[in-house]
Amino acid sequence: MGDPKHTPAMKQYFRFKEQHPDCVLLFRMGDFYELFFEDAETVAGPLGLTLTQRTGGVPLAGVPHHQLDTYLRRLVALGYRVAIAEQIQDPKDAKGVVDRAVTQVVTPGTLVDDGLLDGAAVSRLAAVHFTEPGDASPASVAAVDASTGELVLFDAASPESLIDELASRRVGEVLYAETATGEAPPRIARVLEALGVAGTGRPAWHFRRDESLESVRTQFGVSTLEGFGLADGDPGVHAAGAAIRYLRETKAVDDEAANGRPGAFAAATLAHLRPPRRELAGGRCIVDAVSLRSLEVEQTIREGSAKGSLLGLFLTAPGSGGCRTAMGKRLVREWLCRPSGEIEVIESRHARVAALASDRRFARELGDLLSPVQDIARIAGRVALGRCSPRDIVGIGGSLGRVREIASLLEGAEAFAPQRGVLVSLSERLQPIAERIAAECVDGPPANLRDGGVFRDGIDAELDEARTLQSDASAWLAEYQGRIAAELELPGIKVSYNKVFGYYAELSAAQARDAKDRLDAAGLTRKQTLKNAERFITPELKSFEERVLRAEGRALERERELFAGLVAEVSAELGNLLVLADAVAELDGVLAFADRAIKHGWSRPAMTETAELSIEDGRHPVLEESLGSAFVPNGVSLGTQQTDATLALITGPNMAGKSTFIRQVALITLLAHAGSFVPAASATIGVCDRIFTRVGADDALHRGQSTFMVEMIETANILNYATPRSLVILDEIGRGTSTLDGLSLAWAIVESLAGTPDQRGPRTLFATHYHELTDLEEQQAIPVANLHVAVREWTPAGGETEIVFLHTVKPGRSDQSYGVQVARLAGVPGRVTQRAKEVLDSLAVHRGPIGGGKGTSPAQPVSQLPLFTEMLPHPAVDRIREVDIDACSPLAAFELLLELRELIDAGDQ
Repeated sequence: MGDPKHTPAMKQYFRFKEQHPDCVLLFRMGDFYELFFEDAETVAGPLGLTLTQRTGGVPLAGVPHHQLDTYLRRLVALGYRVAIAEQIQDPKDAKGVVDRAVTQVVTPGTLVDDGLLDGAAVSRLAAVHFTEPGDASPASVAAVDASTGELVLFDAASPESLIDELASRRVGEVLYAETATGEAPPRIARVLEALGVAGTGRPAWHFRRDESLESVRTQFGVSTLEGFGLADGDPGVHAAGAAIRYLRETKAVDDEAANGRPGAFAAATLAHLRPPRRELAGGRCIVDAVSLRSLEVEQTIREGSAKGSLLGLFLTAPGSGGCRTAMGKRLVREWLCRPSGEIEVIESRHARVAALASDRRFARELGDLLSPVQDIARIAGRVALGRCSPRDIVGIGGSLGRVREIASLLEGAEAFAPQRGVLVSLSERLQPIAERIAAECVDGPPANLRDGGVFRDGIDAELDEARTLQSDASAWLAEYQGRIAAELELPGIKVSYNKVFGYYAELSAAQARDAKDRLDAAGLTRKQTLKNAERFITPELKSFEERVLRAEGRALERERELFAGLVAEVSAELGNLLVLADAVAELDGVLAFADRAIKHGWSRPAMTETAELSIEDGRHPVLEESLGSAFVPNGVSLGTQQTDATLALITGPNMAGKSTFIRQVALITLLAHAGSFVPAASATIGVCDRIFTRVGADDALHRGQSTFMVEMIETANILNYATPRSLVILDEIGRGTSTLDGLSLAWAIVESLAGTPDQRGPRTLFATHYHELTDLEEQQAIPVANLHVAVREWTPAGGETEIVFLHTVKPGRSDQSYGVQVARLAGVPGRVTQRAKEVLDSLAVHRGPIGGGKGTSPAQPVSQLPLFTEMLPHPAVDRIREVDIDACSPLAAFELLLELRELIDAGDQ
């Protein structure tokens, strides 16, 4: 608590800080948000603020009010929770300390304002409720997007699946039941560490059944959840109730406001929150957190940027594959991170993409109509939370005005019949709001209501009257100045206005002295004395000033009333607005897919229920953007009539394109499941339940895990959960340990994934430098096919061997890795590569037919030590085979050693 000697304002500060002890408190004082004590010391450095001292040595730092969003964004990015204490009373009306209240708490999972959240970005809040004790307990989760109102319930059977689900949904903050110590329980701590997101502990009773159920029922005004397809005992309700309670606290929702009785400061109702939707297991192609990162679906690994990622292709300029609206960008992100596993859903999207790709005029007209549409979903959220601006409302009006045109354009397009039906219904319902907003609001409204100017002239008599008085002030002043100049015979008198002193009549000091009697007689009262002038006020001028100031205040108040009426009308249609937002997002998403398909010649994939993977002339979707025609296409065929194998071993030198090839196959498969056309001449893809990857080298030293340990953990996850309907890509498994250990593991992993002709494993692409693995193709019991990346090799006269990477994947095996040549290309000094070549030659062994003699081929040198090879013939070996060890005495063993030594010496000569 604050010291009794503190000022009333500081007592307010301490009260708010006590209510929000885990937050950085921004305390509004005039034109600044002030930070005091530990808050000031903590964030001044990271934010680049000047740390000063208040009276009494209190640490102080300030943030200009007009730059609040900039500093909030940085604070949230640093992991802070921020409470904002606003002035909820006009200082001019205050008798003593200005009334303040904490109007919102900003956290990573509850961002709603445009200034804090990029239109294409998503940052959800997730509440996690464990249904059983123990670290491996299943979890029920409620994931909510505070900016759009989406509320989804789902289950996670294991800690690994929980991490994957939260990662694919872009969760930015996790709520959990706090322990007695106040620390996150170990099973939550592992999730937070793996995802790198904020965790917020909540009282355990927030997750209890009765309290959670009551919270959900109250929010949606129902007595039972059965209408939402949920039983009251659904474990997901525990998480949903905790999430809703948290949103109400952070968004300063006032219970009286929610019931139609506006409270002192809050008008937030969470009315945009959609009823909870239970998401059942299945129906989706799961791409786990490791694969999302490895395939660079959302962002690149090195830069952490969307540019260069798969998603980045659809965030570019409209017409070249980029979405037109923020809603479309977020939906495409969802499709890519959470692709469908239902063939009907996938083919429905493919059909819409095909319709837009085949009729480019149709596509261009649709794009022209979608481009001006604002972010309806997030505007609806801000309306519900009482944070909408005049620009939001005008944006809604303009967007609604496009609905009828979009619906008309879709007429006759069979693939879009469901969307057209929705839009026609919404158009009839929402058109009156669009017409009212267009008729009443100016086309370019201000960013806030503070200065007025939102409404047109002629739409409200009271507003027009107030504005007329303001606009006629200059004319009246000119007339009044001429009148009193004539009456007082003082042609030099001037009537003016400034914000400090209001209206006044001004004379030079000399004129004022000479006309003192006339001024007194006319009722002019001295108001201000300047160096060379005197300023006066008259009863008539004072009366006019009061009327003008009242008119200005009345005009602003009337605009607030009119604006509140518009907001109320929009609020009544929040549900329909969200349905419209979904429809527009889907149209925008498939249009972006169609534009990308036309620009780069992508084709429609054939989806099947079989475990088939056949791609002809496939390309990497991101690399073809930068390389263009220089990119070399390649295909693959697994589990088809032509290729019985479901596992392909890819060999070849480094830099030849093995990793690119296997990644492009995974990305093509992912795009197909997302509903997009794919970068290939043709593709037939069996619907996948999961896409697994194990590529690259990474460690987790903070968890005591080496690169090889991480590799084995990720491989174990694949071996434990992959099914014949999965797609697996593996790159260089086993290279993090000794050659024999690594090769043995790789061999066993290949056998496990390949399965048998009767029990097939998942479709798998396995890139490796262990050439011994290619022998598996010859074993009929293991359905494996060999592929290799071709190179061209030649040796100039007197020079070293040169290679050219052809980047072409062909059937068959490669017997060299060309590591020394690649090292030379990388700039490794010649003395090192030359020595490496000498060592390689000395390590080479001979691998050839057993026996020898006339009619046999000479043994061939092999540049890599094989593990599984026949032992070379030698008299010493034959002699050892003749020995009866059980009957061999010590003296006989000694004599045998001497004999073997002579045989070996003879063989070396």
